[in-house]
Amino acid sequence: MTNTPATPAPFSRIKIRTGALVFCGDDVALIRRDRAGSTHYTPPGGNVEDGEDLVAALRRELAEELGLDTALADGGELLWVGDQRVTRPGPTPPPRKLHLIYRFHISPDVRATLAEQELDELPDGSHEVGVIEWIDYRKTAELPIFPPIGPALATLTDPRATVADAALGAVTDANYTWV
Repeated sequence: MTNTPATPAPFSRIKIRTGALVFCGDDVALIRRDRAGSTHYTPPGGNVEDGEDLVAALRRELAEELGLDTALADGGELLWVGDQRVTRPGPTPPPRKLHLIYRFHISPDVRATLAEQELDELPDGSHEVGVIEWIDYRKTAELPIFPPIGPALATLTDPRATVADAALGAVTDANYTWV
């Protein structure tokens, strides 16, 4: 009898993504991604690499995507945690993904030095261009943001408001369709 490696079941692998809501006053930085037939937004951030410290991963991602040195920002506290179990297209079974969303505040002077677009490398070596948009956080409820944090973000009483519950609702095939 030969042991052949089984294809992992959907959501049997866990990935962690660090992301940040970077505020400048009432505006928050989001990356707009335009794809065939859809547009969506994401907070700057990305996957934590194997063995990488969470804070180091966040610092690296914000430097790569925004050109932000987190030493020039206030905050850095964990704001929300989201659990994603969404089927997606492609040959690889989807992982379960935990989204750790942090919060920073920057000055207009720091904002003026940040990137206006972000290049995301695709598997074929090409790049998808993301546009950095600064959006009034109170207008995010209806935006197609992934993870779907828009409604929670829009209900903050102000950008520095304390959040009573860091757990966001789970994102599953029952309440989200992959775009």
